[in-house]
Amino acid sequence: MTEPAAAATSNTLLMELKYGTVTIELRPDLAPKAAERLRTLTAQGYYNGCKFFRVIAGFMAQTGDATNTGMGGSDLPNLPAEFTQDASFLTGTVGMARTSDPNSANSQFFICFAPATFLDGNYTIVGQVTAGMDFVQQIKKGDPQSGKVIDPDSIIKMTLAA
Repeated sequence: MTEPAAAATSNTLLMELKYGTVTIELRPDLAPKAAERLRTLTAQGYYNGCKFFRVIAGFMAQTGDATNTGMGGSDLPNLPAEFTQDASFLTGTVGMARTSDPNSANSQFFICFAPATFLDGNYTIVGQVTAGMDFVQQIKKGDPQSGKVIDPDSIIKMTLAA
């Protein structure tokens, strides 16, 4: 397999924050379509510069909207729900954000600061932070209710590991 082909199938994402690099292992075994979406958008550079526009202390940090409003997504079609009972939302779990429509995940994702098992079976689990969770915990928090962040932190660069 050539190097570019190997990179395109990597299930490891490296998310560079100002605090350090976070390693995310995708879970195509649980959510093959969502894992492929994150690989595709990462390879395109879509996430570079995306802000953590919604961050709730003790819950999660949300990003993945290039408009940085929380209302946008990629030009790709929305994804079907890939809910599972085979894993739980624990500290470091990466989930696909969506609207009230279960089949509306697109590019936005969130990382849990702490267990959030009330999300189990209602949101797609797409990955798990395997290194750098201490950097995720440092992401600037927003309003305790809405999560809206003034002057939010950003993803400096997100890449596929070789």
